[in-house]
Amino acid sequence: MLKKQTVWLLTMLSLMIVLSVYYITSPNGGDLAYLPEGEDSAEETTSDAANKEEDTDAKDKGAQVGDISQLEEDQLFATIRMQIQDERSAARDRLDDVVASSSASVQEKNEARNEMNKLDKISSKERILEESIISSADYSDVLIRHDEDRVQVYVKESEKLSNSEVVNIMQMVKDEFGDIPVRVDYQPTDK
Repeated sequence: MLKKQTVWLLTMLSLMIVLSVYYITSPNGGDLAYLPEGEDSAEETTSDAANKEEDTDAKDKGAQVGDISQLEEDQLFATIRMQIQDERSAARDRLDDVVASSSASVQEKNEARNEMNKLDKISSKERILEESIISSADYSDVLIRHDEDRVQVYVKESEKLSNSEVVNIMQMVKDEFGDIPVRVDYQPTDK
């Protein structure tokens, strides 16, 4: 009879193989979407307009390209959240290694613990603020990204944000994170 550990190991290996095959054979090759930092996501560039015209032409021909692009657009914030979470998990693992290290000084271990607490607080504040902003005006989705020297807020909504909405969001961010520069970007939806 197989031990539980052996069965668990075989199950995990088979799952890893299945996911690897899926990743390799996926149509977009596992490319991740992201929001560019240097551009205002509410503005439409010439290439975006050309892409929309191509999508419109494909829809006219009976293709279901619109469904695929909508799916990718809906997954954009989730993909960015996963990327941020992965970066923070990697940083947390490095800090855990410092804390567990026998060669690290007490001061280094304390600094690592403080940095881990700081990462946890930032993640918690981002989640709370995202939920607060969504509930305050019933937006489709909100993504908050805290960098070292600023906070970026991406709001997914069918209509462009008014000045009062932007000011309200900026005030909510400042209430949560303190006096830090805030950038609010609008991500349009096709709804």
